Amino acid sequence: MAETPDEFGIKYSDKSFWDKILKYAKVAGIEVIEKALWLYYAAQNPATPAWAKTVIYGALAYFIFPVDAIPDFTPVVGYVDDLGVLAAAVVTVSMYITDEVKAITTKKLKDWFGE
Repeated sequence: MAETPDEFGIKYSDKSFWDKILKYAKVAGIEVIEKALWLYYAAQNPATPAWAKTVIYGALAYFIFPVDAIPDFTPVVGYVDDLGVLAAAVVTVSMYITDEVKAITTKKLKDWFGE
């Protein structure tokens, strides 16, 4: 059964993104979280074109989607597929991951993980 727009909006919202990030940040590891944040903050930039936002939102939707190719609760390898999808999106939209995006991400990672 296809999701209604309301169901999609609940599952794929800013809130669901931040809930997953905060819940799994330490388990997923800094590399996965860094890529997710780069994409998230790049998507917030009005200068990022629609095609790039589509790539970003697709990768972030995969990241927060509860059913993965490799379940996220699987120790160590649970986020390998997420990292692959995020990394592919990063490569695709790298020109929109600006120094400002990286600086905001670095600050957020230091807040969560320390120096």
